[in-house]
Amino acid sequence: MFGEEYDVIVVGGGHAGAEAAAAAANMGSKTLLVTMNLQTIGQMSCNPAMGGIAKGQIVREIDALGGYSGIITDKSAIQFKMLNKSKGPAMWSPRSQNDRMRFAEEWRLALERTTNVDFYQEMVSGLLVDGNKITGVRTSLGIEIKAKAVVLTNGTFLNGLIHIGEKQFGGGRAGEKAATGITEQLTDLGFDSGRMKTGTPPRVDGRSLDYSKMIVQPGDEHPEKFSYSDTKVLTRQRDCYMTHTSTLVHDLLREGFDRSPMFNGRIKSIGPRYCPSIEDKINRFTDKDSHQMFIEPEGWDTVEVYVNGFSTSLPEDVQFKALRSVVGFENVKFFRPGYAIEYDYFPPTQLKHTLETKLVDNLYFAGQINGTTGYEEAASQGLMAAINAHLKINEKEPFILKRDEAYIGVLIDDLITKGTEEPYRMFTSRAEYRTLLRQDNADLRLTPKAHAIGLADENRMRSMEKKLQKSNAFVNFFKKTSVLPKDINPILKSVDSSIIKQSDKMFKVFSRPKVTMDHMLQLDVVSSYVNEHKLNREVLEQTEVQVKYSGYIAKEKANADKLHRLEAVKIPNNFDYSKLKSLSFEAREKLNAIRPVTISQASRISGVTPSDVSVLLVYLGR
Repeated sequence: MFGEEYDVIVVGGGHAGAEAAAAAANMGSKTLLVTMNLQTIGQMSCNPAMGGIAKGQIVREIDALGGYSGIITDKSAIQFKMLNKSKGPAMWSPRSQNDRMRFAEEWRLALERTTNVDFYQEMVSGLLVDGNKITGVRTSLGIEIKAKAVVLTNGTFLNGLIHIGEKQFGGGRAGEKAATGITEQLTDLGFDSGRMKTGTPPRVDGRSLDYSKMIVQPGDEHPEKFSYSDTKVLTRQRDCYMTHTSTLVHDLLREGFDRSPMFNGRIKSIGPRYCPSIEDKINRFTDKDSHQMFIEPEGWDTVEVYVNGFSTSLPEDVQFKALRSVVGFENVKFFRPGYAIEYDYFPPTQLKHTLETKLVDNLYFAGQINGTTGYEEAASQGLMAAINAHLKINEKEPFILKRDEAYIGVLIDDLITKGTEEPYRMFTSRAEYRTLLRQDNADLRLTPKAHAIGLADENRMRSMEKKLQKSNAFVNFFKKTSVLPKDINPILKSVDSSIIKQSDKMFKVFSRPKVTMDHMLQLDVVSSYVNEHKLNREVLEQTEVQVKYSGYIAKEKANADKLHRLEAVKIPNNFDYSKLKSLSFEAREKLNAIRPVTISQASRISGVTPSDVSVLLVYLGR
């Protein structure tokens, strides 16, 4: 069946695996996607949504690099919101609700339309390794498939164990079996492994809910989209709703705590800190009488509803009884109860920045196998792992994004340098250069890089260059054009900003905090320029950010340049930290384990102090 050798084999068809298969194939690698169920490619295992705080920026970055997630999201969206709009543009984060079935269908169809992708449905139970180099995979039927590189994207399936109250059974997702064999082989090869936990809420019948008792949560009046390509903007949207738990609901849930796997010791692994179960929230935040619940439709036509904020592994009878005491849920009918799942992961400090393992050449890990949580984090890792797998087998330079270039760069650097002992989730606060890493400029930051390695096509590159040219020209227009007091003062008065007494450059006036692009468009000379040059929303938004935040952007670029100077100081591969007695014991231990490539990376390792960095700089002659 598989006489030929593949360039890249991708194991797993979730968000990481789907992006990995697409990227490797589009760069020219003969690619095989092996998954246990071809009907669940791109499955949204948890909530039917993409994006959110920092996650939306990641989806935009994936799209700018030539990945598929943004396009698939736009094609299957049922609602769109730009979060944090009241804050500065560094915090703006796009988020969409999606049709779960259409999302998976669009992923399957997109991959089937991608040249160089082959498919095979079966469980991969082992890896083929020759010395310290991967040579392929072995399936549960004993079939050996050869490859130059392998990307593992196993999600929650490695020895997955599902918990509902005191009941537990093997599985990687509800209704699907766990994957076995790979963890045991990797630990035999010398890899460290651990266990993590995640969970999901009940799915219910929307026909049994009373939405009149809930607070409606509509999408944006003027919705945007994720992809920089020509995907369509939503013209109609589905509402979500909000309700709350209560002290009665909490008391009913507490009745089942003695049967909770979280509290009776059945679950020993660590769950996501920032997406806790409802029982965890009640236990941790005892001062709270209620918690928000968001009622999210699973699609355009289905009646199935996702109960966001009610993730739980309590017994199903406790879940049902408590949920029926929530306002609007008095007559609720379950489609399925919530559950927790434990699964194997491999601490990511065992990887290089390319996501290639340090122990086995040409073997790459991406997604929850690395200790992350979230569709977006997984998809970005799949993309980056496949890019680097393709580049390595073609003897080209690796593709590594720096912390000031992308949230994806922050994510991977955090994992490789700091590791994680709990499911890692991206936040804007994790990025020290978030003013540079905005959702509006991901194409300007990343499309030229993706085009250079053969992933982003000519159309994307031309579109990005056109946007950049138009926004730069518009910024120059504001710098060169003056405005008269009689024209601008009525606008300034309307926003309680001090009036001007003589003509001034538009750039200076536009830089004021309360003055927006909408205000400037009230000026005939500005609206005429926009109409004449056919400027779209993206160009207007990019221009406004460049005008109003130019000082902050320049400052962050200067700080990033300082970081790059430390990045230039390389540490030899075989450097023996144990002989530097001036280093602290912890620093020597961590540096020897992680093997940083540069002084900059070494400085970010937990336990390595500024004085330790100084010692290294002195020893390296700097």
